[in-house]
Amino acid sequence: MDYMASHGLRRARPAELVPGTVSVITARMDYLPRSTPADWTEQELARLQRPGEAIVSVYARGRDYHKVLRSRLQKLADRMAAELGPFGHRVFTDSAPVLEAELARRSGQGWRGKHTLILSREGGSVFFLGEIYVDLALPPTEPVSDHCGACSACIGACPTGAIVAPYRLDARRCISYLTIEHDGPIPLELRPLMGNRIYGCDDCQLVCPWNKFAQRSPLPDFDPREGLAGSTLVDLWAWREDEFLRRTEGSPIRRIGHARWLRNIAVAMGNALRQREDAGLRSALRARLDHPDGTVREHVAWALAQAPGQAPV
Repeated sequence: MDYMASHGLRRARPAELVPGTVSVITARMDYLPRSTPADWTEQELARLQRPGEAIVSVYARGRDYHKVLRSRLQKLADRMAAELGPFGHRVFTDSAPVLEAELARRSGQGWRGKHTLILSREGGSVFFLGEIYVDLALPPTEPVSDHCGACSACIGACPTGAIVAPYRLDARRCISYLTIEHDGPIPLELRPLMGNRIYGCDDCQLVCPWNKFAQRSPLPDFDPREGLAGSTLVDLWAWREDEFLRRTEGSPIRRIGHARWLRNIAVAMGNALRQREDAGLRSALRARLDHPDGTVREHVAWALAQAPGQAPV
């Protein structure tokens, strides 16, 4: 995440990032799939108890949110221009070093939860954020008050202890960071804590009481794709690179690449093997012991060593 540091104070000064900016319009978009059941948090938590199942974060099971939200924000800007006349603007959706959560907090979208995400009384935290930087002077929206109280469920639920204190997150320990942004080997001490999470992590959101108010998206874009919910680790491990690219076309998952995808699954397979012997898992792992990517090979060897009776790697 060096790109965040490299932009320095421009992240907190919109007019330096986009010269001429006077106001920032913030927006949020719910992403729970249309068919999400009422007990969705319980169902998602239950997946963690099935070590052979591969868990992809809920937000990443459908279409790439960058594409969906950016398009809709641009349409909003176009409608504004039709009413107000041409104006300078730029749309952002997690696409630049923008302090999205802080902008959302200051503009009344919600408050910062102890897990650092934005929380809303009407929608929990299960939504994406986006912004339109404009050169128009618009009346500000007041922030809302904090409603976490004494609750610290998210802190206790974090598998790797990444929420080191209320409102403080160590991204280097966060499973979302490790499986998506982090390149190279995953730290040895964190691998056993990742369980069967292969892309992102929802745990802090699943235990948050405010997410009983999470809203379903009316858009089909966020409906889960085949293979990204409920599949086994062995099934996803078997995807060749061309199949990975085909199945993840238009998905946020595609940007991590096939090698990082295999690295993540190998960790989950090793964690599953530690719980019980599984000849199918061992056979699948052995088939990639000579993978051309060194990081994949190292994680495969580590995973095989997790089986009962094996010497650690």
